[in-house]
Amino acid sequence: MFAIVEIAGLQYKVEQDQKLFVNRLKGDKGGKVSFDKVLLTVNGSTTIGAPAVSGITVDAVILDHLKADKVIIFKKKRRKGYEKKNGHRQSLTQIQITGITGFDSKKEEKKAAPKAKKEAAVSEEAPVAKKTTKKSDSETAE
Repeated sequence: MFAIVEIAGLQYKVEQDQKLFVNRLKGDKGGKVSFDKVLLTVNGSTTIGAPAVSGITVDAVILDHLKADKVIIFKKKRRKGYEKKNGHRQSLTQIQITGITGFDSKKEEKKAAPKAKKEAAVSEEAPVAKKTTKKSDSETAE
């Protein structure tokens, strides 16, 4: 069972007990967060939202707040002596998905019932034979 959920403007494919890094979320370490913008769910059958699936939420626990590795931005214009060096560290939050809730329990327990066979209608009329005609020699010459 997995779901596609939108977290902080980005879409992630999540499963239960999965750990992932997302853009910084508000909340304390060890706090619980819930995401209700679920775009797609797969639990035996696929449910696609328009734009979101109603009634399904993804619950998670904040494990840590941290920063990503530094990215160096270096700008230069040749022969002009222009050089500019900047760096950036993205603020991230590590979360662990605790569960995907809101699935209809009836759908999970529902078992495919055998379908009743339809009896073919028997026609009492005898089939009518087609009449055949021979082509004349003048038609085949054309």
